[in-house]
Amino acid sequence: MPRPVLLVIAHGSRDPRHAATVHALVRRVRALRPGVRVQTGFLDFNIPSVSGVLESLAAEGVRDVVALPLLLTRAFHAKSDIPAVLSEAPARLRIRQAEVLGPSPLLTAALERRLYEAGLSPADKSSTGVVLASAGSTDPEAIAVIAEIAREWRRTGWCAVRPAFASASLPRTEDAVRELRALGCERVAVAPYVLAPGFLPDRIARGAAEADILSDVLGASPEVARVLLQRYDAARTPALTAIGA
Repeated sequence: MPRPVLLVIAHGSRDPRHAATVHALVRRVRALRPGVRVQTGFLDFNIPSVSGVLESLAAEGVRDVVALPLLLTRAFHAKSDIPAVLSEAPARLRIRQAEVLGPSPLLTAALERRLYEAGLSPADKSSTGVVLASAGSTDPEAIAVIAEIAREWRRTGWCAVRPAFASASLPRTEDAVRELRALGCERVAVAPYVLAPGFLPDRIARGAAEADILSDVLGASPEVARVLLQRYDAARTPALTAIGA
């Protein structure tokens, strides 16, 4: 029996760096799991659209699809936008919506590796405060998840870890940086908890102007690719209810 097609659903952006990063991540996923067909669809701004990919798969005779939201928290897009698009897919498709990527220890490991790539070392942890800077959301569940990630990450040895948000929620990145300075951390680093460059990551970068270190977005890191495949494998299990089954 053929494995389900993995459809990676990205938000999309007018910023060309967004789509380029998504495609680089998908290439890494394909390299890790060459036996799985991986397609990419965008909710907005970029092509191909999610609906267009689903129609093409149905026309080819594909039956099973795992739709994986390329999102770090379970907020509006995962709860509303994506299910709405999937519900309009061709009837012949059996679609399972996988869980969003976060939280995951692999993503925390990717955040930490990005900080080391930006110039920190493990010896700096106890004297460094970190701003965990996410895009932001009006969804209380998503905000609570970011706060919990910050609490758990702090327990691994950092001087302090504070969540911050580029939109919809407070505090902003620059305010969290100043709070860590006032707390007495020897240095302050900003770790963007975002997948790809774009408008909100650029806002995070501007807010990090007074920080000592700004790491890169998670991007096409091997840890993110592994999380994608974990979510795909979990969604393939029969215990999950299929959309359109």
